[in-house]
Amino acid sequence: MTLAAQITEGAPAAGAAGLLAPLGRAMLGSLFLISGVSKIGGYAATQGYMEAMGVPGALLPAVIALEVLAPIALIVGWNARIAAFLLAGFSVVAAVVFHGNVANQIQQIMFLKNIAVAGGLLTIVANGPGAFAITPRR
Repeated sequence: MTLAAQITEGAPAAGAAGLLAPLGRAMLGSLFLISGVSKIGGYAATQGYMEAMGVPGALLPAVIALEVLAPIALIVGWNARIAAFLLAGFSVVAAVVFHGNVANQIQQIMFLKNIAVAGGLLTIVANGPGAFAITPRR
């Protein structure tokens, strides 16, 4: 079966199409992983920004842990549904708290990006991690 047929017919991924799930997990996860690692290097600036937005800076270690550990779990497919659920929730909260000024075009784009990423993560929650996952599909 061709890749196009698998996509349009909803058939289980096989062959090259089987690489789409881990590729998607890697693409989604890298967004958070890069962001979490950058917060370590810019700890004071990130903490200040959080506090300026009304979020206690004391939450930064938990944010970093989530943004580093959950995407690794997502990328390798270990408890990917749980990791995706946590990251989706984080994305929605971050959209509302940090990008809620949708009158500003840049903030509106960031808001919509976070909501779209949350939607992509929820497809993993609903359908499982797909191929090449440590935790098997359930």
